[in-house]
Amino acid sequence: MKQIIETKRLILREFELEDSKKLWELNCDPDVIKFTGDKPFSSIKKAKEFLNNYRDYQINGYGRWAVILKSTNEFIGWCGLKLNEDSKVDIGFRFFKKYWNNGYATESATACLQHGFNILKLTEIIGRASVDNIASINILEKIQMNYWKTELHDGIGNSVYYKINSTK
Repeated sequence: MKQIIETKRLILREFELEDSKKLWELNCDPDVIKFTGDKPFSSIKKAKEFLNNYRDYQINGYGRWAVILKSTNEFIGWCGLKLNEDSKVDIGFRFFKKYWNNGYATESATACLQHGFNILKLTEIIGRASVDNIASINILEKIQMNYWKTELHDGIGNSVYYKINSTK
């Protein structure tokens, strides 16, 4: 296990092939992927293939990370940074519904921003969400990101974009 970040309640680590079942379960919940534009994995095998071919860690030195609840050692979702199709570093998060409204997305996303700026020396990180995804927009605002623009995004429709710059 390659641990990346530790917070008061969470461990963020690189995905492992053993996460395939949980990742598949997460993406099978229509409420979880409602605003993402993503389709669910068709099987655990497809989720495993995705993880087996996930190269963001090797290519960029960062990626989406499994979020583990320290108190139970349970996979509760993911959060992390990704170099997107516009060559911008994008923060994203996705959690099982039973863990919503506990502050885990805010806690992990805040830690990812700190890691991005302090360890990876990034100068800007963006976040985007469907205009209808009020919960994600609230998290982007809680982590001190600033509204940037609204525009169409493939698979999502109207999306709001937020960004934050390094203070160093």
